[in-house]
Amino acid sequence: MTQQENGQERPRRRRRSQTQEDQPAAEAEAGQGEHQPSNGKAPEPSPPPRLLQRLHDEIGPQMTEEFSYKSTMQIPYLDKVVLNIGLGEALLNARAMEAATGDLTMISGQKPVITRAKKSIAGFKIREGMAIGVSVTLRGRRMYEFMDRLLNSALPRIRDFQGVPRDSFDGRGNFSLGIREQVIFPEIDYNNIDRIRGLQVAIVTTARNDQEGFRLLELLGMPFARTRDSLVA
Repeated sequence: MTQQENGQERPRRRRRSQTQEDQPAAEAEAGQGEHQPSNGKAPEPSPPPRLLQRLHDEIGPQMTEEFSYKSTMQIPYLDKVVLNIGLGEALLNARAMEAATGDLTMISGQKPVITRAKKSIAGFKIREGMAIGVSVTLRGRRMYEFMDRLLNSALPRIRDFQGVPRDSFDGRGNFSLGIREQVIFPEIDYNNIDRIRGLQVAIVTTARNDQEGFRLLELLGMPFARTRDSLVA
């Protein structure tokens, strides 16, 4: 009788022991890698990006006064930033796609996607569906952090820089910028690249027109040229 009772209790003890062992693993999985302070308090949220904070504290009120906005909802802001590298060389160089993907990942902090031809072009030996470039779309924190690096670190490193062109708006407040060399970004090590490549930067805003879009970017720190000529493509 005693042996039967022991035989019944032992499995229950083992199951209880397994449950206790599995509990920390389950809690760690639910945390998804978040740091849990020893005092049991929730982790403090990270501060907003510097440009976003300036937009709220300084740029928004200034544009409201200049454009006589009736509501804060009318204040334009950055919607997204799209980075793109075209790779016509990929037809002859199989490693070009891998190298460009690595460069764009370093610059943006996000893994890009491969862009493919929508139709065949016989003159350029391009077939429909062929990989012709890499692209990445930034939003939120990564977008503002990239813009901060672009305005304050990358563009000032261009030799004999005279500003970006003023006439690259699309009529709806969105701005396109061509960068001739990816090495202007501090994340790129010149000794580790296979060749110099350019990239396109499309800045999409919620501005209603080019005048508002221009003023938004100007207040954010975009160094517009005094003339239409610029060393940036």
